[in-house]
Amino acid sequence: MRLDPRVKLAIAMACLSTSSIDAFQVPSRAIKSNFKVDQFRLKASVADETSAAATGENKFTSLLEEVGLSGENALKSLDVLPPKRSVSADDVFCNRELKLGNIRAVGFDMDYTIAQYKQPAFDKLAFDGAKEKLVKKLGYPEKLLDVEYDHTFWVRGLIIDTQRGNFIKIDRHKYARVAYHGFTPMSSRTRKDVYSRFFNQVPSFGEKQYVNMDTLFQFVDASLFATLIEMKDNDENEFLDFKTYEEIYKDVRECVDLCHRDGVIKDEVARNPEKYIVLDDNMIPMLQKFREDGVKVFLLTNSHWEYTSVAMNYLYHQADVDPELKLKNEWTDLFDVVVVGSCKPAYLVDPYLNLFRCDPKTGSLKNTDGLYEIEALGEDGAKKFLEQGKIFQGGNWKHLTAMLEIKAGEEILYVGDHLYSDVLRSKRTLGWRSMFIMPELPEEMKTFHEQKPLQRKIQKLRKLRDELSLVADGVAASGNAEDPETAEKLENLKEDDSKIKSALTEMTKQYHQAFHPIWGMMFQAGHQDSRLAYFVTNYACLYTAKATNLGLTSTQRPFRTSGQMLPHDSLVFDDENDFFDV
Repeated sequence: MRLDPRVKLAIAMACLSTSSIDAFQVPSRAIKSNFKVDQFRLKASVADETSAAATGENKFTSLLEEVGLSGENALKSLDVLPPKRSVSADDVFCNRELKLGNIRAVGFDMDYTIAQYKQPAFDKLAFDGAKEKLVKKLGYPEKLLDVEYDHTFWVRGLIIDTQRGNFIKIDRHKYARVAYHGFTPMSSRTRKDVYSRFFNQVPSFGEKQYVNMDTLFQFVDASLFATLIEMKDNDENEFLDFKTYEEIYKDVRECVDLCHRDGVIKDEVARNPEKYIVLDDNMIPMLQKFREDGVKVFLLTNSHWEYTSVAMNYLYHQADVDPELKLKNEWTDLFDVVVVGSCKPAYLVDPYLNLFRCDPKTGSLKNTDGLYEIEALGEDGAKKFLEQGKIFQGGNWKHLTAMLEIKAGEEILYVGDHLYSDVLRSKRTLGWRSMFIMPELPEEMKTFHEQKPLQRKIQKLRKLRDELSLVADGVAASGNAEDPETAEKLENLKEDDSKIKSALTEMTKQYHQAFHPIWGMMFQAGHQDSRLAYFVTNYACLYTAKATNLGLTSTQRPFRTSGQMLPHDSLVFDDENDFFDV
């Protein structure tokens, strides 16, 4: 198991000072775990910290003196504090304060959560399978069979307008910043005419025609849909001429969905799991750590048993083992409850869905009476119910909480990659705490770090433009527009604003293209938070790049927010500004 670099450093620093051992307690399991330390970085960090400890200075020294936490009241743990906090995509980031010690059950989705997939190989299975079905079963042009899958065109957080054949990126205020028709960019005027210029009406993008690209699975749908839009618009094909964009999207969705159910994906992954599934050494230690510390663990996935067994056996054994060993499904020992074929988000909102017990050897299903059966078993009913078998298909959240013996939604943390089905529904409907998984986060963070100098210039220039606008407003309010001197000042200010706007436009374009040449930064649209950022902020208590990052923390870890400010507080807080009490 690989530890958080900060834990490694803390262990090393604790070894340097006996007084640190009492002050900094590392979870016992973390100490027992095998991990490799980057010796060069560790030695450098220890050397820097030793130097800081020798001088008695660190970045918080002045603050601690000011607030009375020095001298006799000094903190005892500062010698384990590194000079700089290390930040990486292995961190778990917090939007809403959460103490893991208050969580009694942790649940995981499987696809793109516990099981990460190799791209584009995995998506290509669905793409190629859906192509075959569209052409050979539904009569779409054979030209489609020659199209190759390109996942790099897409990013998470876009919206598909199935009625018009458009793909759009909106900001938190539902303003469309970027739009494409198929693979063809829409002009600014066309984009605004279609999505912005309504009289007494604001588009909600929640109507049936709009589909949110909230999961990586939808890149396949988007790619096929955009390809067929281009064929419909540019080729002479009678079949496509009589199809609406909505009908084309419906056919694409059905064919892709069928690939997940008829064996096109499952059978190939079962034959060559190493080609499609990413192994993670930290999965088993993480799940074991939760259970050893008294936290119940459950798997809740929309995948059916046959595929779940294939993927989880490979992750557990880290090899494609013989059929006899697979039948043992030893990986289920990592979980208290396993629910497959859950049909999220319905699982989280419909209390009338039936629960079936699944036979792990045959995959056959057996009816249960669910809550009534648990209640009929009397004392320790949930325990007796699970002793008959802990693998289920379907059901609803009421069955799950009864089996876990949990009353309050806030005692459950659910980890998933689907913003709507996993995160939004579980939190908004049931009050579960949520953790969002974004495999794209490492690359996003790396690019953000590289582009910091440019971003700082953009922020500074935007600040200058805003201050010049305030000056112009003051000149216009206090002066006489007919006065030549006033008119000249206003004209100069107008020209300066135009120059700054032009520079900002080019710099902002350069900044966004560093993230993605078409859609830009995932969490921003223009200078605003993107729709994706809005939903992540409001519905994901925690988020990170992969599920096993949660295992790099202790099961008692308190997560705290970094704090946010509204514009008026932000302006007052800025030391470059003066505040006047009026």
